[in-house]
Amino acid sequence: MPPKVIGAGFGRTGTTSLKAALEALGFDPCYHMMEVFAHPRDAKVWRAAMRGEPVNWDALLGPYEATVDWPGCTFYAELMERYPDAKVLLSVRDPERWYRSTRQTIYELSRVRSASRRSRTVFGLMTLLAFGGFMRGDLDWDLIWDGTFDGRFEDERYAIEVFERHNETVSRGVPPERLLVYEVGQGWGPLCDFLGVPEPDEPFPRLNDTAGMRRGIMALRAISAAIPAASVLALAGGVYLARRGLAR
Repeated sequence: MPPKVIGAGFGRTGTTSLKAALEALGFDPCYHMMEVFAHPRDAKVWRAAMRGEPVNWDALLGPYEATVDWPGCTFYAELMERYPDAKVLLSVRDPERWYRSTRQTIYELSRVRSASRRSRTVFGLMTLLAFGGFMRGDLDWDLIWDGTFDGRFEDERYAIEVFERHNETVSRGVPPERLLVYEVGQGWGPLCDFLGVPEPDEPFPRLNDTAGMRRGIMALRAISAAIPAASVLALAGGVYLARRGLAR
């Protein structure tokens, strides 16, 4: 089944909560950056798309009912063309709050992870434990911080301009009948009306809070500083072999 919902909103606009909400509504599974952690080989496909090469979107997204967050939001226009019946969901947020949240969480995580080979190994081990895939490479830097924000994300004014320009481009370019501009604080109502599904009898998901992500960043920094590089590599290898053994 091709995706029925294409997320065009940047990360840190409630996309983790939105992923959970869409899956609760039956659009399950939903592709989010976390899927790249679980399936690191997907990064090659996204890099090909970044280079403007032909991409087999069906092979990548065929099992998914929806997409949100990066990397999918960067290619919302290509996905719209490939899936003309899919609806487009633009998740938005107050620009200043979005910037502060992004800088304190996913941007800081990228900085800490990329600080050294040891940090990259520890992060890969963490993704292996959490998602089942050992994340390698710097897709986040290439696609988001350098590709989307031109290496200027720390310039708050510039980053917010990029954020607002993207949202305006989506709002102007997507046919109104196909688009919902949405804040997760609005809850189930607008989302369910747009997708033509009944509202579930459960609270709207609230996930991926800033405090939780900050704790994860502190843990990554502490582990990277405390454990010798050789020990990290040995531990990563042991975890990988153990996972393979359990999978047999």
